[in-house]
Amino acid sequence: MDENVEKSRREIIKEKLRQNFEGRIVRKDLTKKIKEGANVPVYVLEFLLGQYCSSDDEEIIEQGVQNVKQILSENFVRPDEAQKILSRLRSRGTHTIIDMITVRLDIKKNIYVADFSNLGLTNIPIPDEYPEKYDRLLCGGIWGIVHLQYEYVEEEKKNGNPIQIRKVSPIQMPHVEMSELKEGRKAFTKEEWMDVLMRSIGMEPDELTGREKWLLLTRMIPLIENNFNLCELGPRSTGKSHLYKEISPNSILVSGGQTTVANLFYNMGRRTVGLVGLWDCVAFDEVAGIRFKDKDGVQIMKDYMASGSFARGKEEKAASASMVFVGNINQEVDVLLKTSSLFDPFPPEMGTDTAFLDRIHCYLPGWEVPKFRPEHFTDDYGFITDYLSEFIRELRKEQYGDALDRYFRLGKNLNQRDTIAVRKMVDGYLKLMYPDGEFTKEQLEEILKLALEMRRRVKEQLKKLGGMEFYDVNFSYIDLEDMSEHYVSVPEQGSGKLIPEGMCNPGQVYTVSRGRSGMLGVFRLESQMLPGNGKFERTGIGSDREAKEAANTAFNFLKANGNRISGAISTTTKDYIINYQDLQGIGMTGKLALPTLIALCSIALGRSTLSSLAVLGEISISGTLIKVDELANTLQVCADCGAKKVLIPSISMIEFATVPSDLMSAFQLIPYQSAEDAVFKALGVE
Repeated sequence: MDENVEKSRREIIKEKLRQNFEGRIVRKDLTKKIKEGANVPVYVLEFLLGQYCSSDDEEIIEQGVQNVKQILSENFVRPDEAQKILSRLRSRGTHTIIDMITVRLDIKKNIYVADFSNLGLTNIPIPDEYPEKYDRLLCGGIWGIVHLQYEYVEEEKKNGNPIQIRKVSPIQMPHVEMSELKEGRKAFTKEEWMDVLMRSIGMEPDELTGREKWLLLTRMIPLIENNFNLCELGPRSTGKSHLYKEISPNSILVSGGQTTVANLFYNMGRRTVGLVGLWDCVAFDEVAGIRFKDKDGVQIMKDYMASGSFARGKEEKAASASMVFVGNINQEVDVLLKTSSLFDPFPPEMGTDTAFLDRIHCYLPGWEVPKFRPEHFTDDYGFITDYLSEFIRELRKEQYGDALDRYFRLGKNLNQRDTIAVRKMVDGYLKLMYPDGEFTKEQLEEILKLALEMRRRVKEQLKKLGGMEFYDVNFSYIDLEDMSEHYVSVPEQGSGKLIPEGMCNPGQVYTVSRGRSGMLGVFRLESQMLPGNGKFERTGIGSDREAKEAANTAFNFLKANGNRISGAISTTTKDYIINYQDLQGIGMTGKLALPTLIALCSIALGRSTLSSLAVLGEISISGTLIKVDELANTLQVCADCGAKKVLIPSISMIEFATVPSDLMSAFQLIPYQSAEDAVFKALGVE
């Protein structure tokens, strides 16, 4: 039954596509069939398929496929057959080829010359009209259908070139009629349109979850939004660079390696704008390998990512290209979150520069995208990729994001950069999903939650790297209808809980405190008790003087007050060993006297602390309570790390008003009045 329902759903979508986008769609299995034999981008193939296979008649499709195969066989240049093509050109006098062509200015001769990627020809003169009309020829190159002529003149053999370019036709569609797109969109439901977009980029939506579809859609935002900076790091084989290399003719993929300011932004010598001025999207593959030859390269990139402009010489240049950074994470995300940051694969000059990372609008969780298998690729109908790319390009000129203000307001923890990032994402998602501008409040809210999550992921990592400056991560939005505030979390922050559920062993305590790096993090204390004469050993704190003093403060307090806590605690007939573990690598802290005291009492009495408990607060040498610094941020770390109960000094209760209500309700908060009270309540002693 389910199969029949799915089949009829597919048929409904196919029928709607035929009715509204005739001549703009193609069966994607045809692309796959031909793609296997020709190493050309998908948009090149579908340009040809759109011309010869725009029909539902199997005979016409079959004939069209044969025509496309023949054209590719005769005209597409395979690198290993370049000499055969040149021989054919020489014998015939003229020949048409399909190849990637790049143009540059030969200053000495004052002419433009072309290089052919697969044919291997270089320095072929090309009429000025082509680089002037198609400026991308000058930077990165474009695929085109090129008519060549071969004319050998004996008298010119020393200086002349027998090969001449007669005509260049870039492989891209003419102008798209946007009213046709917007009118056609009205015929589809949200789910149907999402499936059409997935199939248009070659994916089969029936093999994807709703969440996975939204993540793949997120990859398209840099193509539809000006100056949008996206990062996607994840496992191999998830197609991170496929969209930017194969699907869109409006983006360029820069393979990991050295690059220059001249190539990327502006060439002072030639006075020409680089890649950001000529492409809608510049994607960097394998971010770990990005290197700038110029010392100021990263700084110029930062300026551009923030403002869409860059200064070269006396001038300031503006451009609209989006920046995409893709790369591989070679370890489990849980491990990466505990040991470093999710930006770890970036080169050090980028991955530890919070000013650079803060300019990334969106961090797409690549580890949630499935590793693609054959069944993930569709055989059904979708838009010709060139049509998809062109209407996406046209939508860059429109703004839908202001619709947010009709229904919602962003929470106070979003700063200006966060707000810009979220608005850009909302705008991008709306243009992709609802190009006709028709959507409900609920549909907008779904998009807003996703946008807040994608930006918060950036902020969570900045919090780990940059400390206090980036601690406002409690992203929320306010519904203007009832003024209710809703908080948005990041899924992976809840995975791999550092504070486990259930009871710990006696002597084991978890606490959240600020480390030497300035970051907040989780520490685990484990104590042992042995027969002896009152020795006290500390391990895991290295040479940190403050941490040693805090441990001594706890042990001295226990010696002075052990009988008051319990007559069963002895500091003269027992030796104690306590081990400190810095679970997030933030540097040992000297603010662990109270947790140390609780850990020592726990092992001495053989009682475990309450399940899923985080201990907050500190005591002085005299046993005076010290309140929790930055209570809201500390509680947020407790929530992220899995605490269900939080032991908190009563003197910190005055600051509860600064803590969001959603966060307050995430725990059972247990206040204590003194150090002894803290011990009793942590161990569940009445």
